Parts: sequence; structure tokens; C-alpha cells
Amino acid sequence: MTDRGSWRRPLWIAYETVAMLAGLGALAAICLAWLPFALLFHPLLPRRLGQPLGRRFISAGFRVYLRFLELFCACRFDLGQLDRLRDGGPLILAANHPSLLDAVMIVSRLPNAVCVMKASLMDNLLFGAAARLARYIRNDQPLQMILEAREALQQGAHLVIFPEGTRTANFPVDPCSPSVGFVASRSKVAVQTLLIDFSTPYLGKAWPLFRRPALPLHCRIRLGKVFPVPANVPAFTAELESYFRSEISPNFPSTAATAA
Repeated sequence: MTDRGSWRRPLWIAYETVAMLAGLGALAAICLAWLPFALLFHPLLPRRLGQPLGRRFISAGFRVYLRFLELFCACRFDLGQLDRLRDGGPLILAANHPSLLDAVMIVSRLPNAVCVMKASLMDNLLFGAAARLARYIRNDQPLQMILEAREALQQGAHLVIFPEGTRTANFPVDPCSPSVGFVASRSKVAVQTLLIDFSTPYLGKAWPLFRRPALPLHCRIRLGKVFPVPANVPAFTAELESYFRSEISPNFPSTAATAA
């Protein structure tokens, strides 16, 4: 009698590969569909109209994208806790950064979110036009970044920032930069931590873009501690990093994990 696993496993591997390609293709399609409108609206619309339109479209587009991943790519997202923040006024959202999907998940639930982004992404043909219309913030000029972040918070936005600066290389968290503390100190806005958990390190720092995922993929975002406006930025930064290390699951797979 043939072992069922001996023929089911190759089929599952094939499905994981197709799901990966479908997921990446769906994101590219959404970005490309909005690209000509973002390019047109940015110079034509005044900021008071273009900015909310850009942010709401990105949020809606990411929500559609995550739904696609749930329906066709065996992904499960537990993001309900983010809904508590939607109407709560300006906040700095500081999150750990295990995957390329982190900002997608956060923004999908918060239509007035503004992200602090790598300059290379802001200049990217696929993502840059939409980010500029939404008035997302470049991270390559620290003083300008702090001033623009303060302005966004004064307008009631949720500022999404990853204290590690890039995706985590050494789990559970890499050293945190003082950027969150400086923004909080200058804007006088509290810091809400977000704790992001993945069942595998898919699209993490050590996971190549075209490496198939280990499905099903489970992703969760938990609301963590709220830190008051810091009086001492270095002390706050050390406390923030220590908090992430204590709260992120110690069983999170290492970046050396391989797909089965």
C-alpha cells in the first residue's frame, strides 16, 4: 500500500511554490493598478485631499491583498487588536520587524497610518508614487524625518516606525535605534508597542524573496505596552529594546530555519 505522505508531499511543495508566486504577483498587480493614479494625483491634488486619499487607498489595497493571501495562499492573520487603535487619536506605533509583511498588516487596519520608510522604497518605481501621495516619511535625513513625523502626529496620524531600522537579523530583536525616542520626545506623543509573531520567518532578513514559504503561515500582531513620552531618550531606547526581548516569543524560529 502506498504511503499517502509519499505523494501528498510533492503536491504540497508545488502548492507552496504556486502560492508564493500568486502572492507576489497579487501585490505587484495592486501596486501597478494604483501607480498611474498616484502619479497623476500627487501634483494635481492639494495635500489636504491627496494625503488622506493616498493613505486610505493603501490601507484598502493591503486589506484586499491580505484577504487574497487568506483565501488562496493558506495564510492566517490575527490582526483584530489593531482595530482598538483606529479612532484613538495620534500614536507612535513601534513594532518589531520580522518580515516584509509587517507594514502591510499594520496599515491594512489603520487608514490614517503613515510609515517611516527606507529611502530606497520611497524611490522605488512600484511603491514610491503611492508612498509620496500618502506623505509617508523618508528615513535617510534624521532631522527632517523627526520634523515630518511630528507634523503627521499633530494632524492625528498613527506613525508606524520600526526601531530596529530594518528587518530582524538576530531574533528575537536587533538593537534599537533612538529614532522612536527622539520622535516621541519632540512630538510629546506616547509610544504604543506592537508585537509581531510569525509561525516561520517568511520574508525575513535571511529569507530570499523567491524562496517558497512553509505553509500554512500564521501571523499575529499583539498590542504591547504603552510608553509615556520619554524624558531620557537613551534610557527609553534601552528599555524599549529590553521590553521587545522579554515579550516576543522565545520559540520564534531562527532565520536559519529552512522550509520543510
